[in-house]
Amino acid sequence: MNAGNISTLILAAHWIIVIGLSVRVIMRRPPVSVAAAWLAVAFSVPFVGAILYLLFGEKRLGRRRLARIKARASDVGNWQQTLRDQVAPEPPQADQSALPLLRHTEKVLGFPALPGNRIELLSDFGAVFDRLVADIDAARETVHLCFYTWHEGGRIADIVNALLRAAKRGVRCRALADAFGSKHFLKSGMAGRLRDAGVELAAALPTGLLRTLIGRADLRNHRKVAIIDDRIAYTGSQNLVDPHFFKREAGVGEWVDAMARITGPAAGSLDAVFCLDWSVETGADFERPAALSDQAAPSEGSLIQIAPSGPDLRPEAIHQLLLAGIYSAGKELVMTTPYFVPEESLLTALLSAALRGVEVTLIVPARNDSLLVRYASVAHFEDLMAAGVRIALYKGGLLHTKSLTIDGKTSIFGSVNLDMRSLWLNFEISLFVYDNAFTGRLKSLQEGYLGNSDLLDPDRWRRRSAWQRFKEDTCRLLAPLL
Repeated sequence: MNAGNISTLILAAHWIIVIGLSVRVIMRRPPVSVAAAWLAVAFSVPFVGAILYLLFGEKRLGRRRLARIKARASDVGNWQQTLRDQVAPEPPQADQSALPLLRHTEKVLGFPALPGNRIELLSDFGAVFDRLVADIDAARETVHLCFYTWHEGGRIADIVNALLRAAKRGVRCRALADAFGSKHFLKSGMAGRLRDAGVELAAALPTGLLRTLIGRADLRNHRKVAIIDDRIAYTGSQNLVDPHFFKREAGVGEWVDAMARITGPAAGSLDAVFCLDWSVETGADFERPAALSDQAAPSEGSLIQIAPSGPDLRPEAIHQLLLAGIYSAGKELVMTTPYFVPEESLLTALLSAALRGVEVTLIVPARNDSLLVRYASVAHFEDLMAAGVRIALYKGGLLHTKSLTIDGKTSIFGSVNLDMRSLWLNFEISLFVYDNAFTGRLKSLQEGYLGNSDLLDPDRWRRRSAWQRFKEDTCRLLAPLL
């Protein structure tokens, strides 16, 4: 066979693959920007583009995992129904402007807004560790932990030792660590000590070559949750890492996080999310949390709604809910995120809010640990500032807190970043808090971040070099894939 024939065969194979892949992409109906980006990759990078798409272009959880999730959906739904039967569909303490968001969240995710909670905002990592260790030491029945990253060093030893003490006195301790985010910890001596002491430690979404063939390797459990005795819970952006030791080589400073500590019925909802994750990963039955099983939720205290999200049954949920929250704003939106790579609908929502007179403030770290994300992020700044959005670059480290306050009345707080990975690919957890007092405390924290930030000047920003703009706009094209 001569060179001309070989070239013809290669070209024919390329087009057969491209046409077949195009049909597959179209029939799976991903967001238009994502579909267009993958088709561009497939057309422009022969063969390699198709391989990349098959590895990373679809939310393949694996048939067995998806079957386990679907099998447990009815058990979770029945438990959620018991909650809905015990609380008012429209709690009297909910602000009228927040009711559409509350209803929307319950409709797509099944969790009602529960009153009767006490919620604290912890913005110092030392305070988070102090309180969590004390709560684990006071545990009588169960300790459940689910974190994306466990990292040896510093105060992580305090958490491990508290778990060892709890297990020794007969408390059932179960912990999930993401197989990628915690890969070094899962093989460490600390993990071995936990297992030897009877702590049940499992890897979430295990990785490996064979698993890559049946499921997408970069779908990760990005949640950060701790629940003690079904009655105390923590969630937010803090991983089980000591910022004095974590990723110091990245050159971005210490990671800056915040967590919420909840006492009350909402802790049971967070425990339900953990129990579902645990049952899916280990094959165990879904264990119904005890909270609210015997009595109705009290009517006083903070009103909190749990919003788990991920690429399983309702992958569009958190994207819809963030849009609903942004469009509900009438006066003010303040948000913090380490990774700001919005797709078109979120960008439009922010521009629309600013143009209709809402005071929109975006606080992001001046430096983060991903150069591609930084360039893709700042490519949107000029349009946002032209619409009136204030953009602040936090200079006190890598601002990792993920928060959104709406009109000083409603908060969205948890593990979700404003990027495509968090919105569509990761398993995440968010709190929707319909409470003026907590939102005020969160807004004060945001204002503290703002005070340690540099506000971008629109005129000066527009004068950046053509080469800088080119790098930003090039990375912006990759945004749907980041």
